[in-house]
Amino acid sequence: MSKKVVITGLGSISPLGLSTPQFWQSLLEGRSGIGQLRGLFQQDLKVKVGAQVQDFTPESFFSPTEIPMLDRYAQFAIVAAREAVKDSGLTGEALRRGAAVIGTGCGGKETDERAYHTLYKENKSRLHPLTIPRGMPSAAASQVSMECGITGPVFTVSSACASAAHAVIQSVMLIRSGIVDVAVTGGTDAPFTFGLLKAWEALRVLSPDTCRPFSADRSGLVLGEGAGIVVLESENHARARSAHIYGELSGCGMSSDAAHITDPSAEGAAKAISMALKDAGLNAEEIDYVNAHGTGTEANDITETLAIRAALGEQADAVAVSSTKSMHGHALGAAGAFELIATILAISHAVVPATMNFTSAGEGCDLDYVPNQPRAMKVQAAISNSFAFGGLNAVIAVRGY
Repeated sequence: MSKKVVITGLGSISPLGLSTPQFWQSLLEGRSGIGQLRGLFQQDLKVKVGAQVQDFTPESFFSPTEIPMLDRYAQFAIVAAREAVKDSGLTGEALRRGAAVIGTGCGGKETDERAYHTLYKENKSRLHPLTIPRGMPSAAASQVSMECGITGPVFTVSSACASAAHAVIQSVMLIRSGIVDVAVTGGTDAPFTFGLLKAWEALRVLSPDTCRPFSADRSGLVLGEGAGIVVLESENHARARSAHIYGELSGCGMSSDAAHITDPSAEGAAKAISMALKDAGLNAEEIDYVNAHGTGTEANDITETLAIRAALGEQADAVAVSSTKSMHGHALGAAGAFELIATILAISHAVVPATMNFTSAGEGCDLDYVPNQPRAMKVQAAISNSFAFGGLNAVIAVRGY
């Protein structure tokens, strides 16, 4: 029989704060991390808003000798991992034999940008010798392993906006299989570079002002950044050391649309939701809350609504659905981790975060989206949706413990 997997540690650095308590308090207060972009070549950018991590100075977290080795996205991962591991109370051999699986959609874009600026703007012929180890997509996972002293399986998962959810699911599989008892997992991204923002502009899916998921006047997504990390353990391991357990990570569902690179499929998303419920041994009627992918784009919000209806049936009308991207933006490879943490805390605190900036329901958006005010309610079981470009779907089911 597969081992039960539980959550024992939470860590985050986000546009809503430099720690998980700050993240959660901001969600409860409906405080948005979305604002005017800072520190970029704004005169050359059409996009003017983003959800950036504020008041983050690397020198407060890292030594002068460490900083040259760390892209911004890796810095975020380490900070979040430190908090999650401290929260879990894990130390020594138990942590050393664990796994670290970190998702990222972009990798070290800050490093890439710096290299291209050196070559093409400054016309220099040589780059910094640490350019490759600093910017490679696996750098964050490697740096987390070194920070935590983890010598078990360590690797990166990259599946666009589903990266963090896929990383968590891989960690669940490692624990269920008995390969490890402990995993440090989640996602990280730092996409605010000039080149990447120009590429997102070209897609024409960015909002000019803010993120309004499921609203009739929604105008697109808002990019975010940061990292979310959770510590997972086998139930037996956590109980043996009398760890505080936030909840059970009870089910995982994954699917691929195999249809279109950017246009999502309700059928594919519904399949992942149904698989997560089946894996968790949950009936649709037992789901109280859905943390939606909820990007605020025309296509996603209608498709996700259809998928929730297809998977949950009549329960879809009774379930609370909200998108926390309305506050922390779309952090790409970190998004699923932020949203999983929000889901876990909603269960722990019996409060569902709101979908902020909600005006009136858009056509095809006919669920209970918890508009503009958090809702005190008992949440015994919930799911967190992550649906990525390429039709890559990952859904995680969590229940109270």
